[in-house]
Amino acid sequence: MFTPHQSAYFAHWLTQSGKVENQVSKVIASARVDMNPHQIDAARFALKSPLERGVLLADEVGLGKTIEASLVIAQKWAEGKRSILLVVPASLRKQWNQELWDKFELPSTVIDSKIAADFKKQGFSNPFEQQDKIIICSYEYLAQKKEYSLRLDWDLVIFDEAHKLRNLYSKSGSKRAKSVVEATEHAQHRVLLSATPLQNNLMELYGLSQVIDPHFFGDEKSFKALYVNRKKNSDALEDLKERIETLCHRTLRRQVQQEGGINFTNRYSITQDFTPLPEEWDLYQQLSAYLQNPENQAIAPNAKHLVSIGLRKILASSSFAISDTLKGMVKRLREKQQVSEDSISDIDTADDWHDIDFEEFVNSTQATNRLEYEIEQLNSFQKLAESIEVNAKGEALLLVLRRAMESTESMGGQRKAVVFTESCRTQIYLNNLLEKNGYKGRTVLLNGSNNDPQSQAIYKDWIEKHKDSSRISGSKPSDMKAALVERFKSDDADILISTEAGGEGINLQFCSLLINYDLPWNPQKVEQRIGRVHRYGQKNDVVVVNFVNRKNPADQRVFQLLNEKLKLFEGVFGASDEVLGAISENLDIEKRIYEIYQKCRTDQEIEQQFNKLQDDLKDALEVREEATRQTLLNHFDRDVVANLKNQRDKNKIFLQDYERVLLDLAKAELPEAVFVDNHFQYKGKRFDIRWSLAEQNDSEFFRLQAMEHYLAWELVKKAKARQLEPTHLTFSYNQLEGRYGALQPYIGQSGFIQVVKLVFSYNQGKEKDHKLFALAYTDNGQPDGGQRLTNENAEHLLCIPATAEPFVDELPKQAFATQLEQLLESQTLAKADELDQLYEVEENKLDRWKKDREASYQITVDELNNDIDLFKKETRKLASTREKIEAKKTLRKLERKRDDAMTAFHEARKRIEKEEDEMIDSISAKLELSCQTDIIFTARWTLNA
Repeated sequence: MFTPHQSAYFAHWLTQSGKVENQVSKVIASARVDMNPHQIDAARFALKSPLERGVLLADEVGLGKTIEASLVIAQKWAEGKRSILLVVPASLRKQWNQELWDKFELPSTVIDSKIAADFKKQGFSNPFEQQDKIIICSYEYLAQKKEYSLRLDWDLVIFDEAHKLRNLYSKSGSKRAKSVVEATEHAQHRVLLSATPLQNNLMELYGLSQVIDPHFFGDEKSFKALYVNRKKNSDALEDLKERIETLCHRTLRRQVQQEGGINFTNRYSITQDFTPLPEEWDLYQQLSAYLQNPENQAIAPNAKHLVSIGLRKILASSSFAISDTLKGMVKRLREKQQVSEDSISDIDTADDWHDIDFEEFVNSTQATNRLEYEIEQLNSFQKLAESIEVNAKGEALLLVLRRAMESTESMGGQRKAVVFTESCRTQIYLNNLLEKNGYKGRTVLLNGSNNDPQSQAIYKDWIEKHKDSSRISGSKPSDMKAALVERFKSDDADILISTEAGGEGINLQFCSLLINYDLPWNPQKVEQRIGRVHRYGQKNDVVVVNFVNRKNPADQRVFQLLNEKLKLFEGVFGASDEVLGAISENLDIEKRIYEIYQKCRTDQEIEQQFNKLQDDLKDALEVREEATRQTLLNHFDRDVVANLKNQRDKNKIFLQDYERVLLDLAKAELPEAVFVDNHFQYKGKRFDIRWSLAEQNDSEFFRLQAMEHYLAWELVKKAKARQLEPTHLTFSYNQLEGRYGALQPYIGQSGFIQVVKLVFSYNQGKEKDHKLFALAYTDNGQPDGGQRLTNENAEHLLCIPATAEPFVDELPKQAFATQLEQLLESQTLAKADELDQLYEVEENKLDRWKKDREASYQITVDELNNDIDLFKKETRKLASTREKIEAKKTLRKLERKRDDAMTAFHEARKRIEKEEDEMIDSISAKLELSCQTDIIFTARWTLNA
């Protein structure tokens, strides 16, 4: 149907660059995720200028900033810029690693001390220097190893949860934050991600701007004078908003809802009370009293906090979990080893605990006697736990499960539930309990290791089912999660029992019932759990079940805090990003709750301490400068909704063209393949051009993805490398699927066509734009040529099925000279104009920076003048001559100080102007434009009916 010449055209068309939104759309076409216009818009914003040092993406929580950043990474990767660093909270490293691979097939590696040591053994001295892999590390690790990061010129650095850096500007700001920023000072481009960039005051915006570009605002003093001290001045606020429009991008959930891209559903809460059995409550009181004793020797002193918090979580989870944990503790103590955090490995947490150097036992008789007594205590607790055969909370789960599933089903959801526990042993207990009570063979376990026979069997079946398929990533943890989630989604399972680590980085939109069997004290973790089901793509209202212990007032107050004060379990969005951000920055709520459990011995003390915590929480949640934040960040563009709809339409049109050309390339290069609509069969495999269809049909996803090793890339490379001989292309209009009406007048005519590629280079050759054009004209056998075709018509001509015959006559050498000259001139002017606009933005930014810096010095002079005027007024009131003489001396000192400040001002102005000139020269050099012209082929053509 298509010829080798057309195949070459398709291959070059698919790999050309162009508008930023089209580049992003090409990345989307190769991703395994549905995109929304606001995500495309955010990525386009981040990629809009190669001159910018970076941007802040601040979409509200729940709108997919991870996807937005991944789009930016994928585009940089496609451009060959592969020195990329991701700096994220430690608990999110694995999630990023999996998201990049699962959705974009971007290879990455997580770097920490242990992995770095392994690399060193392999001969890699710099752990950050990994060939063709995105580096992911925590803030802590980067701060510790900044000297290694500084050896690299990063093409792109992403900071997730970037509000951690917002106090960078202050002298009392975090040393870690300063080290992190210093470690990436050679980065070409930075992208900061934060739903809460402003929490308390406008200076935090100044701090984040300094992370991105130290020349965005002048300095701290001028920023305060211009904006902080004039925050009630609407002109000052409008000026600030205008300045940060190029720096910050923010979309709100209500805007996305209005556009119609995402329909956020509601969440509803069911509370299930339970009363512990007498023996359960006896165990709780005994072990709790033990943990409250400061004289205990069994737990290593520098691990006491972590071990105690872990033991309390396990104790609240189930008697079965605490029984085995206590057994391990007693064994360890009898082997003369103190209890450390690895003794409570039953907590399958998504967070990383820091390594601790454990202290040796104190070899004194008193310590030994105390330890023997504690061993007997812990042993008795273990025997009591072991004797408990029934847990009241487990029985309550059986009761509420039926009711919750009926409630979910009445709202259109499936009879499926995800049950979260913090304990691996409780997970086994719950699985056995459910298996015995109507769910035999209907459960799936998900945790950090999944070494159990059931999970291994599911994984083995999944591998067999998808063998020779792109569904298999090659990463066992990633594939294991995919296998288990697929089983849970199928008709073969009803309940997923997951630990914290298991629930990390998975999306369960097909399930709308979530059960918090164990309720975390950290509200961020609660929201993350609920976010597994209540997220973009959820079509039904979500039901959240929580258990409350009737006998434990502390448990009751924790639930009240999360439910009534933070409103995590009701409404459309749960706790807002403002609320969660304020808590994380100003209050370690998990630590405070632990201290209440640890120190309070009476119900009255518990009540008092929770009341105090509630008051502190209220203070932390005071939304200062709410009006300022709303005005500043939420209303850049008054037509956000209209723009998003326009973005959706443009992306849809481009993707349709892109998919059509991709399929045409396959038709040209694989004549033996069988094509049906938007897929084809080749060598016994089905290939789909959309990821959703590939998932649905368990077929190969035919796309030009990040890793250049699949069929589509092979076809592109083959088509580009082929020698194209002179040919006569005969197009058959009636074989075209669809119609190009504008070509009908040319049926029966002939002429010549030339495909040319213009390659524009700028930014010292770091940026290259590849643009493909088709030039054509009719000649009807006339040597002087006939009518020119528009570029669009010439491109459409090449998309019509054709046959090829050798062209024996001489191809015209100068016939396209005029067209090509005009094309080159118009495209060069357009590109120069585009670069001029980028230059103007940078020039304006630097001009404002210069004025800010000058204003800072002027402020000092003005302050001294004010001091002098005030001092003069005061000296007029003096009576004695002696006092007047002393005052005169002081006045002279102030005036000399003012004069010195004026001198410094004038000297500084020269330095600032020189620095500005140097930066403008640097920008100008980056914008020097060159163009290379490559003729792909020239051919004779005829268009038949």
